[in-house]
Amino acid sequence: MKYIRLMLENGEVHLGAVISRYQAILLDQVFPELRGKGFVDFIRMADGDPVKAKQAIETCARSAIDIRYSRILPPMERPVHDILCVGVNYADHRQETKEHFAESSMDHARETVYFLKRAIRILGTDEAVEARFDLDDNIDYEVELAVIIGKGGKGIREEDAEQHIFGYSVFNDFSSRKLQTSHGQWMMGKSLDTYTAMGPLIADRTELPFPLHADIKSYVNGEMRQYSNTAFLIKSVPALIAELSAGITLESGDIIATGTPAGVGMGYVPPRYLKKGDSVTCEIEGIGRLTNVIY
Repeated sequence: MKYIRLMLENGEVHLGAVISRYQAILLDQVFPELRGKGFVDFIRMADGDPVKAKQAIETCARSAIDIRYSRILPPMERPVHDILCVGVNYADHRQETKEHFAESSMDHARETVYFLKRAIRILGTDEAVEARFDLDDNIDYEVELAVIIGKGGKGIREEDAEQHIFGYSVFNDFSSRKLQTSHGQWMMGKSLDTYTAMGPLIADRTELPFPLHADIKSYVNGEMRQYSNTAFLIKSVPALIAELSAGITLESGDIIATGTPAGVGMGYVPPRYLKKGDSVTCEIEGIGRLTNVIY
């Protein structure tokens, strides 16, 4: 099942379960205890289990609404914690990163590169990125598969990882490349306000069963820039969850951004960074398309 957060014509904000291309069930009408709450509350209510959530929806009386006249909001507006991000997790992107940043700290890392991305608010589809050209004019895009943790835990084994996933979304890790490299670590260049976008919805784990094999693409002003498949992740989603949870407790609603493939703006010669007015669309097979404009 797929889930959205939307604003109706009357201004009311609801969580919805998508049942067809244009129809959704309003979850807070099915579960009154969700009224005024967010998607993380829904995950917790379902004990982190998307199968249990789907069964509960299917067994409750309900009516559907037409979502074509609604505004689609980010499915999760504010993360539970800083977003857990994975650097250079596709081989082709690792190569283009090495070529562009000869002195990158990534060259010295023996293990997977992790960093945190702060976001006081996550943008949804069709929302504008407030570009800070005054701080750094090398603004880049990165399409990524976002993993939403359902059942939290610590010391999760790879073979059990899927049972701890609630679902997936499309993620754009907007990045300021000068800030990213000049500080010696990546948090600053990744965490400017509005530089995090996710959506348009969350597809539960049954929509993308293991092994993950979904096409992942990005476009700038309609031109395809990135095209790969999640099957080419260097470290798989189960391996990421196992490694992160070995010493860090994962909680319901935590977001893991799993890395981007080659084709980002810094990888071109000369680089093709984003400009005011550019439209960036990120797409992952089985989930949807996320579009943002640079303002």
